[in-house]
Amino acid sequence: MANHKSALKRIRSNESKRLINKYQHKTTRNAIKKLKELTDKKEAEKMFPTVVSMLDKLAKKNVIHANKAANLKSGLAKHVAAL
Repeated sequence: MANHKSALKRIRSNESKRLINKYQHKTTRNAIKKLKELTDKKEAEKMFPTVVSMLDKLAKKNVIHANKAANLKSGLAKHVAAL
């Protein structure tokens, strides 16, 4: 176990960041699931920018890889266009 003051602070801050990242990642996954379940094109087009924004934020903070975010956005765009 770390004894340095800075290491103890780092442990605390890492834990709080981990919880925030976990919450945001789970929220985004739920939003993606909801978007995929939609059958109304107007509703899907309305929700799509919100989900894309969530994915961009996760990629920016390195919670998910940038390429994964791009792949998810592409798939969601295809889904919305196909409705």
